[in-house]
Amino acid sequence: MLIALTGTPGVGKTKCAGILRHRGFSVTDLNELAISHDFVAGRDEERDSHIIDIEALDGFIKKEYQHAEMTFEGHLSHLLSVDMAVILRCNPLVLQKRLATKGWKESKIMENIQAEILDVITIEAHEHLEKVYEIDTTSKDPQAVADSFEALFAGESVGENIGWLEDFEYLLFQ
Repeated sequence: MLIALTGTPGVGKTKCAGILRHRGFSVTDLNELAISHDFVAGRDEERDSHIIDIEALDGFIKKEYQHAEMTFEGHLSHLLSVDMAVILRCNPLVLQKRLATKGWKESKIMENIQAEILDVITIEAHEHLEKVYEIDTTSKDPQAVADSFEALFAGESVGENIGWLEDFEYLLFQ
């Protein structure tokens, strides 16, 4: 089974992935995989990030990991041909603080909290996946987030239904 561990930057994917690795899950950092296998199509200077050739990366994953049990961690992993997506979510005001502590530019912070408010990753995942689950990381420590992931993986949970639009619509127009 191939799983996407995804979400807006800053929601806790990397911490959760580290805990899952420690617990015996096979977890691959999607950015590292893309860079190490030359699936980088360029650089987005404005966002200070790589532009990943998601189609080429997906083709590689289909070929190399088709029979594997693997979790791909990264905010683009829901665009892959995976069996399920686990989307980590975070209250936009908390997310704003997390991204600010990383030293991100205000424009990049606003773009990401707006994506969180508008459910961008959830909507994209639902476009081609049947199994899409959400976990609210706002008030959970990383261990609890990993516990929630494991419950979804084992079929013991159906996840959460998260929506921020009503509470944070005013942040969309800043």
